[in-house]
Amino acid sequence: MCTIGETGQNGVCKQRPLICSILDPMESLIYWRDVKKSGIVFGAGLVTLVAISSFSVISVFAYLSLLALFGTVAFRIYKSVTQAVQKTNDGHPFKEYLELDLTLSQEKVQHIAGVAVAHLNGFTAELRRLFLVEDLIDSIKFGVILWVFTYIGAWFNGMTLVILAFVSLFTLPKVYENNKQSIDTYLDLVRTKLTEITDKIRVAIPIGKKPVAATESEKDK
Repeated sequence: MCTIGETGQNGVCKQRPLICSILDPMESLIYWRDVKKSGIVFGAGLVTLVAISSFSVISVFAYLSLLALFGTVAFRIYKSVTQAVQKTNDGHPFKEYLELDLTLSQEKVQHIAGVAVAHLNGFTAELRRLFLVEDLIDSIKFGVILWVFTYIGAWFNGMTLVILAFVSLFTLPKVYENNKQSIDTYLDLVRTKLTEITDKIRVAIPIGKKPVAATESEKDK
């Protein structure tokens, strides 16, 4: 997931190691590098989301926690009985996970917070630009997208959209990876057509971003 120039010769992140340490495992999951792990995460996540869509979040959390607790207690008892019968001393069956360091360092928290704030500021600036019509064409595009969202909202509820987004997250990246060349070709065609249409609209409606040269000349006056 790290871009070129952010990784060393051994593939180790140099500039953004914390971001890469978070994104790389996620990339491995959504691209199904390990089918078993991706299948477990996808199945568990999908079941959880479907359950939340049918029951309250508190009920789903309580039942899933009880199920997990029952499984760990049963496994703990099983291992204890097995060790007693076989007269072995393998120790606690979850020792590896009990010793796992789950603490968040102050550096990690500050870095993640900084990245989140940067994205939030960029998102806020972009919304201001669109709603205050800095560029008429971009604001019209934004309005069309919002209009489409009104129909999507009428067809699906919020939880259904979350489920569809989750399924898409685990399917579309892999589909794109397997058909990258053909998909990029069609996307380039669509992008070219949209650019042509946008340019024609800008010529017909000369309202929007002024050319940089024109803006500088106005300032000189």
